[in-house]
Amino acid sequence: MLQKLINHYCRFLSFLIVIALAAMVVLVFTNVFLRYAFNSGITVSEELSRWLFVWLTFMGAIVALNEHGHLGTDFLVGRLPLWGKKLCLGIGHVLMLYMAWLIFQGTLAQVRINWDSTSAAMEVSMAIFYGCGLVFAVSAAVILLNELWRLVTGRLTESDLAIRESDDMPHGDPKPLP
Repeated sequence: MLQKLINHYCRFLSFLIVIALAAMVVLVFTNVFLRYAFNSGITVSEELSRWLFVWLTFMGAIVALNEHGHLGTDFLVGRLPLWGKKLCLGIGHVLMLYMAWLIFQGTLAQVRINWDSTSAAMEVSMAIFYGCGLVFAVSAAVILLNELWRLVTGRLTESDLAIRESDDMPHGDPKPLP
């Protein structure tokens, strides 16, 4: 049930990523065109594009975490028995939860510090800019806790424990060598 909710949330984030990327392209292209053609531009274009890029990056990290899209290597872990793989996965998830907590604490401090500060061009609170770290930390913690729960309750299969290496990533239709 929770995994379905997380998957829907990540689908929504993917939609927001597409919207943010499209908005960035339109803003930057329009601004460049206006500068060369009319010697003017959109004042907030550069700043808003930068903000969208930062938010896009953090949202993409959430989606990649849920889809196990981050690359890794199983040089050592791949040689371990099943219990060793589970132990390493559990330790890794606990360490990542700690990192999510550190990101949450640091970002919350930045949000509080910059609550009354406004950006130069858009004149909106800088807390919105730093809020992406809060969204990431909370989302990552939920995903990691769900995976840890699945590990502890025995709901993860051995294929779920495998690390995706760059050679294992899909590249489209592979063509056989002659």
